Amino acid sequence: MTKLSAATATNPTNLPPRYEIRRLTEEHIPFVLAIVLHSNMFYSPVWPVVYPEEKTARVYKGYPAGDYLIRHQIESGHSFGVFDLEYKFKREESKPDGKLYWDLKDTTLDKDQLQDQMDFPLVSVALAYDGIDALDMAQIMPLMEVLPLFGTVYHTLEQADKRPGESWKPTAKKQVLMRNATSSRHDVEGKGIMKALAQFLMRYAHEQGFRGIQIECLADAVTKVWSQPPKPFKSTIVCEFNCGTLEEEEEVDGVKRKFKPFGDKCYQRATKVYCDLRPSEANGHANGAVEHPAVGALG
Repeated sequence: MTKLSAATATNPTNLPPRYEIRRLTEEHIPFVLAIVLHSNMFYSPVWPVVYPEEKTARVYKGYPAGDYLIRHQIESGHSFGVFDLEYKFKREESKPDGKLYWDLKDTTLDKDQLQDQMDFPLVSVALAYDGIDALDMAQIMPLMEVLPLFGTVYHTLEQADKRPGESWKPTAKKQVLMRNATSSRHDVEGKGIMKALAQFLMRYAHEQGFRGIQIECLADAVTKVWSQPPKPFKSTIVCEFNCGTLEEEEEVDGVKRKFKPFGDKCYQRATKVYCDLRPSEANGHANGAVEHPAVGALG
């Protein structure tokens, strides 16, 4: 364990020794943006399906647009990343901490070429912020313009969430942690890194005094990890919808019609999960939702 490791005796990394969990700081923002945008636009079960054209151009547009969302969470002090201690730099000039070589004007590159330009040891991220420090929606709008259906996901889940606000929303700091953005580099997927990082964050939040964590999920693996936490934590799938069956109504020339905003090719399940970090405590903050069996997330 190096001096940069966020692991403690009571909250171990639970990863192979080549990987280390560290708290993310401002210097990591370019790397975090690259991982989140690259993984979402090319490997998400949602975004490359509903936005199949000009994915590289959309990644580049998302780079400045996503800065606020990433920065807000990293500045909260509650965001962590997994670093590969055995990472082999592709370029000598990338040492010692890594470098991103994206040219935001060259849209001819494909996903593999973009990944080759991500020459840094950060391989996975879990971003979060204190729920009392809400996001400024005006500053989120540029990202909504890049991914219009990003707003549809959150709005639909919000409408389906029937919990009374007072049953779960924070009234002070360190009550509810809001998780937003779980992403790993494609070349490390399938190694259990996302799960280990998620469970590390659960233990961290509990030790910090938080009573719950809320996360919206757009991938089955993420829903599974967060809906099936290790004991003593207990999770509830608060609400969900299927992108392929969601319908909205619009009016064209005075005629109302229904349409599917996600089209006919995306059938991903979107969920909102609340992880109760103190289920045995009678604190009066039950999440108020009906528990669903777990099946099988920007997010």
